[in-house]
Amino acid sequence: MNRVRNNLTWLAAALFVVTAAVLLLRPRPMAVDASPVVSGPMAISVGEEGETRLHDHFVISAPVAGRLLRIDLHPGDSVATGQIVARIVPAPIEPRERAELTARLDAAQAAKREAEALAERAQSDSAQARRDLDRAEKLEASGVISSEALERAQTAEAAAAKALEAARHRFAASTSEEAAARARLLDAGRGSRATVVPVESPLKGKVLRLLQQSERVVTAGTPLLELGYSPKLEVVTDVLSSEAVKVHAGDPVLLEGWGGEKSIRARVRLVEPAGFTKISALGVEEQRVNVVIDFVDPPGALGDGYRVEARIVIWQAENVVKLPTSALFRHGQSWAVFALQDGRARLHEVKIGHRNATEAEVLGGVAPGEQVILHPTNEIRDGLRVAAR
Repeated sequence: MNRVRNNLTWLAAALFVVTAAVLLLRPRPMAVDASPVVSGPMAISVGEEGETRLHDHFVISAPVAGRLLRIDLHPGDSVATGQIVARIVPAPIEPRERAELTARLDAAQAAKREAEALAERAQSDSAQARRDLDRAEKLEASGVISSEALERAQTAEAAAAKALEAARHRFAASTSEEAAARARLLDAGRGSRATVVPVESPLKGKVLRLLQQSERVVTAGTPLLELGYSPKLEVVTDVLSSEAVKVHAGDPVLLEGWGGEKSIRARVRLVEPAGFTKISALGVEEQRVNVVIDFVDPPGALGDGYRVEARIVIWQAENVVKLPTSALFRHGQSWAVFALQDGRARLHEVKIGHRNATEAEVLGGVAPGEQVILHPTNEIRDGLRVAAR
């Protein structure tokens, strides 16, 4: 009995040693990160920086050359339609310029008289050609003249009619030139009397920028100030042309990074039909397209020229089977994931639909609730023992 007891003791000790050795030498499961396949909302968006702008911009320019009086307005001031926003004292005309304008008026008047005389002569010629044609038609019908003579009379009448039309056009042009020369001379006369020319606002809005404020001499067409109609605020952002073809009028937009706590809802109003070339920060030429966005929510404290981040939603769905894109990898010509099943990694080929930066739509291969391994390395293979961290 003692010998049997000793043998059993040694046998138990040997089994314990063997079991301990197996447990110690057995490879431990690889620790991995895992995430479940879930069902939920998903969206694909195009995100770019944008800038707010007033829909209606008006640059008020100097209508005449002269001395601009100091503008008393400041950026942010409200103006009414027809309100005087600037005053200009026209520059006096020099004697040489007055003589030149007078000479131009005299020349225009002489050209008008010449054109009038030519028009009267052409009218007489046309009337005579018409009478000659009438006689030729009667004579040809009586057989007195040939058909060739009638054709010559018809051609002469048509040429006279065209000459009369051209003479009338020349007379109309000379009349316009005379009126323009007379107007220039009258404007010069008003400038010589140093009258003040008021510049009025074309709309009810606000002053955005003062391009000229202090008193100075300006030429005709010099920009003075910029006005805007503040209630009509919009956002313009430029996107790559390859992304612009996916954007359509009416697509929802979220405006972020504008300084407030919440995103502002907006909607695409227009994708401009013409693109342009822009140099990126890396020095690469890109073809980009402007997208104009209207606010749905109130713009709050945003004003003209403020920076925002526009996220244009080009596709969305409420109930989509999805998984993290970090779990995907290429397996031959297909996409695949490693699913975590019974403590082992199992290779599953999956069919992928829409994708964004963080999630991918699953059309087949895995089901909601299954765990997939994130960021799979080359060490992971089908059947490997793994454990989620």
